[in-house]
Amino acid sequence: MEPAHRTPDRTKRSILSSAGVKRSDWNSVYVSREGTVADYGMLAREEIEEGEVIFSIPRAALLNQHRTAIHSILEKEEESLKSQSGWVPLLLALMFEYTNSESYWSPYLSLWTDFRALDHPMFWPKEERERLLQGTGVPEAVENDLANILKEYNDIILPFIQSHREVLDPQKHTLELYQSLVAFVMAYSFQEPLEEDEEDEKEPNPPMMVPMADILNHVANHNANLEFRTDSLKMVSVRRIKKGEEVFNTYGELANWQLLHMYGFVESYPSNTNDSADIQMATVYKAALQAARTESERSLVVEKWDLLCQLDIVGEERAFVFGQSGSLTDEELYTSLKVLCMPVEQFKEFKENEGWEEAEEDDEDEMAAALSNEGIPKLSLPWRQLLGDSVTLTLQDYADKLQPDKELLGDRQAYGRLSSRERLALQLRYGQKVTLHQLLELTLCHSI
Repeated sequence: MEPAHRTPDRTKRSILSSAGVKRSDWNSVYVSREGTVADYGMLAREEIEEGEVIFSIPRAALLNQHRTAIHSILEKEEESLKSQSGWVPLLLALMFEYTNSESYWSPYLSLWTDFRALDHPMFWPKEERERLLQGTGVPEAVENDLANILKEYNDIILPFIQSHREVLDPQKHTLELYQSLVAFVMAYSFQEPLEEDEEDEKEPNPPMMVPMADILNHVANHNANLEFRTDSLKMVSVRRIKKGEEVFNTYGELANWQLLHMYGFVESYPSNTNDSADIQMATVYKAALQAARTESERSLVVEKWDLLCQLDIVGEERAFVFGQSGSLTDEELYTSLKVLCMPVEQFKEFKENEGWEEAEEDDEDEMAAALSNEGIPKLSLPWRQLLGDSVTLTLQDYADKLQPDKELLGDRQAYGRLSSRERLALQLRYGQKVTLHQLLELTLCHSI
C-alpha cells in the first residue's frame, strides 16, 4: 500500500478511554506502528479464528450528532441543516467539540493535532494536483468537493454560527476548519448501511465517528469487517488471521482513485483487486460523433444520444466503469453501444417504442457476459470500434503514456526519490492506464 499519513500519533490509553472499551475486551490484538502498512495499525497478538469478535464498541461510545453537547440545538434546527451531503449536523458537532477544551470527546479528538496531515488531495496545491493526477478523475472530484464545501459553509454553516454565538464563533469556526473536518469525516467516519428493503425509500444514514474501529487500515483483501448490532458495533474476522498479521477492515469495494480522493492513500499496483478505470459517457458520445462521416450521420448520433439521455441510460457527468474482468456498468454500456451502432431503420423502431421492447429482450447475464474480458472480442465490429475509439480518447486525457510510468515503477532508485504524493499519483495512474490498455487490446482482436 502507498499510504499518506494515515493516522496521527496516539497512545493506547487514550484510544481505549475515548472508545469506552476495556483493555480485557481486545486481548487478541494490539496497536502498533511497526509491521503495518501505514503510520499506525492493529496487529494480531495471537491467532484469530474466522468469525471471531476482535473487539466491540458500545453505541454509547460513538460520536455523532446525537452525542454532542449541542445535540438539542442541532435537533431544533434539523430542517435548516439539511444538505446534499447529509454531513452538516456531524460537522457542526465536530466543530464545537474539537474547539472545546472541556469537551467529553477531547481524549478522542485531541489525537488529531492537524487534520492536514491526512494529506488529502484537497490540501494539495491545485497546480500539483492537476499535474500529478491529470486524467484520473481525482482533480475534478476535488474541485466539486471544494465548491460544495464553500457553498455549504456559506449557505448553512455560517448562518447557523451567527444564530448560535453562545456555542460557536465565526472567528474560530472558520471555513478552513470546516474543510479540514470534512477531510476528517471522509477518512475516518462510518455509515451504518440501510436494510435492503429500505434502500429505495430512505436517505442514507448520517456518518458517525467510531473510535477504535477507525485505527484499522484498509486493503481490498481484508480480513475483518465492522458489523452493526443493536447495542454495539463489532469488528469480526472474515478469515483466519495469523499471529503478528495486520488486521484490515474494508472501507468498501473502492478503486484507487476513490481511496486517494476520500482517504489519502492508494494500494500499490496490482494489489487492489477493486481497482478500475472510467470512460466518461460524454467521451463515447464524442467518439461516435468523430466516426460519423456525413452531416446526416452526425445528426443521427445526436438524436440517438438525446434519446439515451431521456431514458436516463447516460449522463454528461457519468462514466462507464471497467474493472479487472470487464465492464462494471453492463446495462448502461451495452444499451449505449447498441443504440449508437443501430442502423437508422432499427433506431426509428427503437425510438417509437422508447426502448422498452428492446430492453426487455436484453438479459442481464447476457449483457454482463458480452462486456466481460472474454466477451468483448466477440462483439460486432462497430461496437468494438466505438469502444476502442473511446478508450483511445480517454488515454489522451493523461499527461503521459503508459511506458514512462512503467519504467519509473521498475526503477527502484528513481521511485525512491519520488515524494509521497508523486508515488501515490504514479500508482493510481499506472493502474488505470493498464486497465485501459488491456481493454483497448480486447477491442482490436476478434474471436468467434
